[in-house]
Amino acid sequence: MKKYRHILFDLDGTLWDFEGNSKEAFADIFKDYNLSVLDSDFRRFEEVYHKFNNQLWGQYREGKIEKEVLRWMRFYLTLQEFGIDDKSLAEKIDQQYITISPEKTRLIPFSREILEYLQPKYTLHIVTNGFNEVQFTKLQNAGLTDFFSKIITSEMAGYLKPNPEFYYYTLEIIQSKPGECLMIGDNYQVDIEGAMRIGIDQVFFNPTGENFQSEPTYQIKSLLELKEIL
Repeated sequence: MKKYRHILFDLDGTLWDFEGNSKEAFADIFKDYNLSVLDSDFRRFEEVYHKFNNQLWGQYREGKIEKEVLRWMRFYLTLQEFGIDDKSLAEKIDQQYITISPEKTRLIPFSREILEYLQPKYTLHIVTNGFNEVQFTKLQNAGLTDFFSKIITSEMAGYLKPNPEFYYYTLEIIQSKPGECLMIGDNYQVDIEGAMRIGIDQVFFNPTGENFQSEPTYQIKSLLELKEIL
């Protein structure tokens, strides 16, 4: 079995339950802004938000929009879908979402258990495209910060995954080589293909069983399966 020294973890959707925590944050926002008109369509609101959020993140990764635009635009487009054309409200919701979402602490099943298992054996790091102002808060509130030697964000690197420059920056910061690292993430294009391009082995966390043309080094449906690899 290949000997790794450094384990690189994505955060959102891999350890921190992005969808579950977003659901809780939206429930708080609905109450605070009295968005009763949307109450009966709460699940639909989430679906629409995630659709636009994913689209805009794709544009952000490609350098087509700025971070500040991504933040309010995802809520503006979502509200428009429900007949609410109010940029000011979208900006207010964005600010509250950025404030309260990182306070949520729901984790992907077995996150803490697998980190406790891996920490004595490897040096663990977070590598994330998330914004600085929320990712560090998420880790702190969820009690995960102490598991990681380095926390590397796209804003620190000046590049977003899957850009190879993000991974080169990471290797420089952790003072390692591609063959000594293993990348674990839930987004095939961003986490897996990005690492693959520069020779870093990958674990695709794929609980829904998505299919892709190129095969990752490893594929798991539960974080507990990492015990069979590491």
